[in-house]
Amino acid sequence: MKIEQFYDKGLAHASYAIISEGQMALVDPARDPQPYYDFAKDHNAGIVAVFETHPHADFVSSHLEIAKNTGATIYVSKLLGADYEHKSFDNGDEIKLGAVTLRALNTPGHSPDSVTILLLDENGKQHAAFTGDALFVGDVGRPDLRENVGNMTAKREELARQMYQTTNNVFKKLDEEVLVYPAHGAGSLCGKNLSSDTYSTIGREKSTNYALQDRSEDDFVKTLLEDQPFIPKYFGHDVTMNKAGAVGFEESIKAVPRLANDATLEEGVLVVDTRPQAQFKKGHLPNSINIQEGGKFETWLGSIVGPTEKFYLIAENETVLDSVIRKSAKIGYEGNIKGALLTPAILPETSAETDLEDFRTNPDNYTIVDIRNTGEVKAGKIFENAITIPLPELRERKNEIPQDKPLMIHCAAGYRSAAGQSILEQEFSVPVYDLSDAITSFSVVAR
Repeated sequence: MKIEQFYDKGLAHASYAIISEGQMALVDPARDPQPYYDFAKDHNAGIVAVFETHPHADFVSSHLEIAKNTGATIYVSKLLGADYEHKSFDNGDEIKLGAVTLRALNTPGHSPDSVTILLLDENGKQHAAFTGDALFVGDVGRPDLRENVGNMTAKREELARQMYQTTNNVFKKLDEEVLVYPAHGAGSLCGKNLSSDTYSTIGREKSTNYALQDRSEDDFVKTLLEDQPFIPKYFGHDVTMNKAGAVGFEESIKAVPRLANDATLEEGVLVVDTRPQAQFKKGHLPNSINIQEGGKFETWLGSIVGPTEKFYLIAENETVLDSVIRKSAKIGYEGNIKGALLTPAILPETSAETDLEDFRTNPDNYTIVDIRNTGEVKAGKIFENAITIPLPELRERKNEIPQDKPLMIHCAAGYRSAAGQSILEQEFSVPVYDLSDAITSFSVVAR
């Protein structure tokens, strides 16, 4: 038996391959199936099963594409109401994979249709649990993502109470040495306290995970619901896509229109400019938002831009352009791209240059806008008089910001504030400045 974890740092997403006697099963595969095909070939194994622990909100899965290409059977809970061909996999159901057994455990709480796959070794002993978004290292899945989407919708408190039952009646009753293989690690927005460790054991989680400690149901529900991170705009969209099954990855990439850098773009259509902020500030197209290519590009794209919104995509070179198209596809946004192109020669718009010394001397002459997340602000404001609007809400709430003074935008390190400046400068008559990475020199002094 062999277990392999595939980890996507950008989405903090873990997927798994299990091989026994030449048969291979996948758990929660990412949008690009090629790494799994390569792994199967390298180990002379055939992919015979694909498990979806639930319809994921934060990435698009390749389960349907893999099944079509390999003949593998997709296993999901009957509660999911999947639109694609599949076999139901619920409490007590088992399948043999070579010499090992995979058993279904219904583990609702993050979603009503969550399933954990319990791996029993050749001797029938509990070996590992593939927990999806139900149990993480240091956390459990947030219960507030399925109130309006999916075949089964559920209110957050209802799901939180289901999670209480799941932790006590399922996870705590597993053998302590069972390995815990979750679908996410630190950086994921599917929970609030995920460890940077990508696997654990049931025994460790029972000792250290706040959600597996003994407490009343009401206290558990209150603790689980408070201080959850923001919900990106694309999450509901991806639940729907995963319930239906996505088209092939490479096929969808090739369908993205590639434009010459001097192409005439349709007026009024959003432009997502992925170049470094220094380049963007020196020149960009009208109606542009600066979402820089980086480790979390896809998360911020899906947080700022709505799932039905068309946009052009600009990058500084072909390598970056290909990368951001693929990252867009990981969250199901490749169909939103009206055209992808390299940097145009004519860039008529510029961003206001920040006079840092003037701001240090005369901060009251500016309206300060803090676009960090709610949890970050709760931990401490950097400027007491700042208006606080999280970046994912900035486009919708910009009218809450007065225009009687120049604006100074800040986040925690400078990446988000570049996007914030580009959003507000399009429509405000007063200058909009970006404090950028200089914010780090204010943090300790101003708290």
